[in-house]
Amino acid sequence: MKGHIRERSPGHFAIVIDAKDAAGGRKRRWHSFAGTKRQAQVECARLVSEAQNGGSVDPSRETLAGFLDRFIRDWVAVNVSARTAERYRQLLNHVRRHLGERPLQKLRSDELAGLYATLARSGMALRTISHVHSVVFQALRQAKAWKLVRDNVAEQVKPPRVPEQELPILQPDQARQLLEALRGHPFYLLTSLALASGARRNELLALRWCDVDLDAGRLRVEQALEETQAHGIRVKAPKTRNGRRTIALPASTVAELRVHWREQQEQRLAAGLGKAPEASPVFADLDGRFLSPNVLTKKWPRVMAAIGCPEITLHSLRHTHASMLIASGMDVLTISRRLGHGSPTITLKVYGHLIAGTDDRAAQIMERAFGSNSVANSDKTAEISR
Repeated sequence: MKGHIRERSPGHFAIVIDAKDAAGGRKRRWHSFAGTKRQAQVECARLVSEAQNGGSVDPSRETLAGFLDRFIRDWVAVNVSARTAERYRQLLNHVRRHLGERPLQKLRSDELAGLYATLARSGMALRTISHVHSVVFQALRQAKAWKLVRDNVAEQVKPPRVPEQELPILQPDQARQLLEALRGHPFYLLTSLALASGARRNELLALRWCDVDLDAGRLRVEQALEETQAHGIRVKAPKTRNGRRTIALPASTVAELRVHWREQQEQRLAAGLGKAPEASPVFADLDGRFLSPNVLTKKWPRVMAAIGCPEITLHSLRHTHASMLIASGMDVLTISRRLGHGSPTITLKVYGHLIAGTDDRAAQIMERAFGSNSVANSDKTAEISR
């Protein structure tokens, strides 16, 4: 493999790298370079070395916007869920709007940093900017894997730091007050079951009667709902592989589910729909269809504001469930399995700061093991010194 330079005009050179394609045929790569002849020679040597080591990329005029279209079509569409793909497109639209016409291979790290600063000045939340960065990072990592760029310039950029926020958690008396305030409201059972199980919103809405064993007092999380503009409401697998799980329920929640089942059957019979099949949703609309996750998310803040609890989010019910188990001293492995986390490490990362009092217990354990021994030894030492 060799290369040479050709001067096109004063200070402007074409660097030509002679290589071979996959079939063994001759292939030339042309690179434009501006500078002195000596600098062009150094760059030519670098490109030859890079090509020999398998790190070279073919010159391309593809824009960032063009690449993002390809990334969404060829990678996002087959590697993430439809809901996540929709979110990727939303986040990448900000990149497309500001840097879309920029050639992919000429994109610089300072331009990404400038993009994040521009988004921050426009009033975008720092957490959203962080999400933009994460998606850009993934896209450029794929561009590097496809040998469209030599480097992932997003590796050299840090998004704005997102301030840590305390998880919204209810104390036991606050949870009881919330349930009392919602008693008789359509959201009551959903709230009660979320607090009792720690299941996610889309897992609860996808729950079917065949997933609930009222005699055993358990429910199985087998699926979750997903709602997108393109496909509407669809059923999919749980968020993670460990999301498929069985959750034991308190007796009071089982009793509430029994009442709900009877009421649901009575409503269907009154409407002439007949008895609900086993695969019908636990939380269903009048036609027996799954409820919309997006509609629930929009209605929830209004209902919370109406009962004087505007700070309570749907997800805070899951956090409250986890915090109560932690406060009771339950082991992290059991909590992790109940929440459907991929590993206890995730549980510790999210809720580790809530695990208090264990250091005091550690001291008590050491005291029981060595404390009396230490006192006896100190008494003997004192006798010898006397």
